[in-house]
Amino acid sequence: MTTSHQELAELLGHVPKVWRALLDKRLKPYGFSQATWQVLLKLRRAGQPLLQAELAARIGIEPASLVRLLDVLQQDGWITREPDPDDRRAKRVWLTAKAEQVSAELLTVADALKAELLSGLEPQALVACVATLRQIALAAEDAASREQAE
Repeated sequence: MTTSHQELAELLGHVPKVWRALLDKRLKPYGFSQATWQVLLKLRRAGQPLLQAELAARIGIEPASLVRLLDVLQQDGWITREPDPDDRRAKRVWLTAKAEQVSAELLTVADALKAELLSGLEPQALVACVATLRQIALAAEDAASREQAE
């Protein structure tokens, strides 16, 4: 592995960790943990109800872990869950009216951080970065699919 490959691998782990830590700090005044604000932001960005399994995948956690988190969010009035009309075993997750307003504020904070962290990138560098990360993500997903099939 070349030095560039090693540095890229390290940065792929480091950048999301630091980014989430910064966002967690900025969202702390709203009283949400990193786990809870991620759920609210993913639902807000989706713009529509999501299946629990899809939400878990978008957050990057196991569905069983998400269920416990959703139980707390539902109990606190942030989300509702209802059976999916196409598959009664599956549940769709919605933001409540209470969560809609707060999640809009959370999204504003998240977008401001994104703008701050990406402000030094030239547009063409950002396009190249996204293309490179997309290619790495596809390779990782392909490798995961192959390993899962084994």
